[in-house]
Amino acid sequence: MGKLFGTDGVRGVANQELTIDLAFKLGQAGAYVLTKENKHKPTILIGRDTRISGEMLSAAIIAGICSVGANAVSLGIVPTPAVAHLTRLYNADAGVVISASHNPVEYNGIKFFNNKGHKLSDALEEEIEDIILHNMDEIQLSIGTDIGRVTHKTESIHAYIDYVKTRIDMDLKGMKIVIDCANGASYVSAPETLRQLGAEVFIIHNEPDGTNINKKCGSTHMDDLKHFVKQIGADIGLAFDGDADRCLAVDECGQMVDGDQIMAICGNYMKMQGTLKKDTIVATVMSNLGLFMMGKEKGIQIEQTTVGDRYVLEKMMEEDYNLGGEQSGHIIFLDENTTGDGLLTALHLLEALKHSDKTLSELAKVMDVLPQILVNAKVKNEHKMKYLEDPEIKKVIDQLEEKFHGEGRVLIRPSGTEPLVRVMIEGKDQEALTKEAKQLAVLIESRLNEEE
Repeated sequence: MGKLFGTDGVRGVANQELTIDLAFKLGQAGAYVLTKENKHKPTILIGRDTRISGEMLSAAIIAGICSVGANAVSLGIVPTPAVAHLTRLYNADAGVVISASHNPVEYNGIKFFNNKGHKLSDALEEEIEDIILHNMDEIQLSIGTDIGRVTHKTESIHAYIDYVKTRIDMDLKGMKIVIDCANGASYVSAPETLRQLGAEVFIIHNEPDGTNINKKCGSTHMDDLKHFVKQIGADIGLAFDGDADRCLAVDECGQMVDGDQIMAICGNYMKMQGTLKKDTIVATVMSNLGLFMMGKEKGIQIEQTTVGDRYVLEKMMEEDYNLGGEQSGHIIFLDENTTGDGLLTALHLLEALKHSDKTLSELAKVMDVLPQILVNAKVKNEHKMKYLEDPEIKKVIDQLEEKFHGEGRVLIRPSGTEPLVRVMIEGKDQEALTKEAKQLAVLIESRLNEEE
């Protein structure tokens, strides 16, 4: 991981880590790297979520883009997946999203899409980073008529809505749906799409004021949605995150249906329709063991990647798969978009639900969700990888893997952003799992911190 770019662009507290100066330089360096081979005046789209710092950072990055001779098209508030789609639709040279996804309002982020709507490779991010940190003087600033122009295309959200509506061949008449927009970027597209498809739509947390994005709402705080679904007797609840690239669901009984379960439901439906390429779903190592057990039973292969939707996408593109994602609700339908798309995920789930003549709780039984216990061991960043070298830690891990073999698993994963080693044990007996996970975390802390 570089000094600026993390697993999903550049993130930080706005005006503290993600400063105006950094946003301006990201605009300059990003535009330069992504368009330097062009023989024409390049065009870059910019979209943002609803957080208060978005306008400020948008202005800075647009100034950077125009200063190096590229044109900037401001899309206003749009979901992240809309920027990926519109970049391709408008034949733009790149796209930029200003969002910190599911994080609190004080955070923001900047991520780039290339002209095909894909997140940037590590190599391109490193090139942009190297210019910002060491070689800004190689960027030539434009003057006179070569300076880029700014245009505004806030109506483009309707082009995205029109597109996603065509992705399911049915209407939603007779369905009672509650949506939680997280006071975020889905506040126009999600209600409008579902209404146009004929659903009876009830909306909560859909009054963004710049300060309330993700605040006790959305896909990371689903209690309000669970309660409201049960209260009004809805068929389903749908929860998006701040930039609407995630979607989780709530069944008619108020129980959460997570990303693994959504992939299981949609994967089985696509397999029956003959549209699941190679009868394969791409998941991550953090996906529930129940998903893999479902795959074995239903004849669906489950491929695994490391954590991160960018790695899921890489595997899908390499092997020509068309469904993949994460437990968190980042789900990619690659035939239709190049990134996690909460609204597309919702529509595919609704399609499977309506065609099944079952309730969502019945559909979700396609996989058993095994208890997962996650305990964090606090370890200094420089020691995070040393658990592999410690014979005592390795011995205990081997013993646990043998103990849970066939009915569970042990996953140890250093955090990518924090001084932690994450201990995850999965199996059938939650009490036993909790005890073992806590003991292993204590051992990791004591062994790896003992020299301090």
